[in-house]
Amino acid sequence: MPLTLTARLVGLALLSLSAAQASPATDLFRAATDTVRRDYYGWATADLDALSSQYAAQLDERCAPQGDACSFETGRAVLTDLFTAYGDAHTNVRDPEAAERLREIQRGQAVSRTGARTSRVEGGLLVVSVMPGSPAEAAGLRVFDLLTTVGGEPAGKRNGENAPVGPTEFVRLEREGRDFPVTVQRAGTTDFTLSLGTQRLQARDEPTLSWTGPEGRTALITYPSFLPRDASELFLRQVQEAQRGGARALIVDLRYNGGGSLTECVAAASIFGPVEYRSHSKGGNAVYAGAGGQETRPGQRPPRPGVWAGPAAVLVGPNTASCAEVFTVYAQRTGVLAVGESTKGVGNSGVIFQDLPDGGLVSVTVLRAYGPDGQPLPERVQPDVLAPTDLTLLTREGRDTTLEAALEALRGTALR
Repeated sequence: MPLTLTARLVGLALLSLSAAQASPATDLFRAATDTVRRDYYGWATADLDALSSQYAAQLDERCAPQGDACSFETGRAVLTDLFTAYGDAHTNVRDPEAAERLREIQRGQAVSRTGARTSRVEGGLLVVSVMPGSPAEAAGLRVFDLLTTVGGEPAGKRNGENAPVGPTEFVRLEREGRDFPVTVQRAGTTDFTLSLGTQRLQARDEPTLSWTGPEGRTALITYPSFLPRDASELFLRQVQEAQRGGARALIVDLRYNGGGSLTECVAAASIFGPVEYRSHSKGGNAVYAGAGGQETRPGQRPPRPGVWAGPAAVLVGPNTASCAEVFTVYAQRTGVLAVGESTKGVGNSGVIFQDLPDGGLVSVTVLRAYGPDGQPLPERVQPDVLAPTDLTLLTREGRDTTLEAALEALRGTALR
């Protein structure tokens, strides 16, 4: 969604947080709640002032033993609870590590990386992408490997609880620039250990093309994020490469795509047909448009109806969010199948990011999303074909149940 970073903060303070109780935690709380109170324009109907007073009292109680030394971490924890109660998953706080990685991706900075991107799941960290030519690829890491330990520590989740190492801790290890061991669970093998090195790589992950399905003629594009400024251009190149390779069908995997730039996802979705996304905000209304896989001016006659006219499907799941939901909704409207599970549920709004005193960010919903017919976009994507990803089959037998369902759904049309 729209990504704007600014250090603008306001000075209004909650009365329940007295000057005598000033601390890093209370400074963070004031900054975040004041910013949301000022800028929010989403679909939540809860009383933010009442919630802010309620959670300010909780913060006072939690900070009482530490006084003016109460930490940013405590403030962030209470803010997370507050915004969860508010009921808009797009409005949240991010710690300095997450904020820095977001900025790096936006700017396309070169940073110390293994080239692997992970997601926290039960039993470990699931490798959801591996950058071609990266140290991770050179070490033999593959997409959908499960990292059960990282740096000697348990990773992912254990019995529903977060283990010591998640995606954030994985990034911290990468930043250190030293090799570290990972224990890998892979279908068809016994668990083994790899040593992952790092090198200076762009923070972003680019779309990658592989081949699957009958006779290997179905193009599978894994699309990690719409954050890079050229995300739609990178995607268009892969689609065109698939066409040159004689693809009979196209599958776009968005199961671990958390969103990004609104202009980029609108442009990317227009490979299937012209897209017009309307937004309402406090500052007025705006229209974002795309055609032929590129950003266009609203009302501009598209040079062609779309880039891809053949059978197509989009893979979605609970980690498909924000702009990835927008992409899928507009793809569905051209007849593309959505296969997988219901998505996160923030596809009908957009955000900006504001700096916070701890170096982190507050994500604030600032627009409501509508289609060209003036109707609100759906909150979440409901798949046309319900096919949850079975992580046990995926990591132990190598069977991707969501991909299998998409191939089956496309089978009749792809081979005509």
